[in-house]
Amino acid sequence: MIGYVTLGTNDLPRAAAFYDALLAEIGAKRLYDFGRAIAWGTAMDKPALSATLPFDGKPATVGNGVMVALVVDSKEKVARVHAKALELGGKDEGPVGPRGDGFYAGYFRDLDGNKLNVFCMG
Repeated sequence: MIGYVTLGTNDLPRAAAFYDALLAEIGAKRLYDFGRAIAWGTAMDKPALSATLPFDGKPATVGNGVMVALVVDSKEKVARVHAKALELGGKDEGPVGPRGDGFYAGYFRDLDGNKLNVFCMG
């Protein structure tokens, strides 16, 4: 049902470097780069993540309560992606570990303060 999620940034080159390296950990690559926005994914017909300079020209801000969840297929990938986010300058928002029955996740913020998690089920 989700086509793509867009996160605002005030520094697109910095966001691009962060997401190029982070999303490579789960096999995603740039699907498009329109100058004001870049999107990453595994295929054009699959959900994607985009970073963009706000169209209205105002500063990008973080939405309180907004979070993007990246699904992977193993606990090892959860740990690897979470560690990569922190290595790239992201901030820890919750360590890798079990969260309820069958849900395993790690939480972090990107360089602009957007909240993400990486998770697997089972």
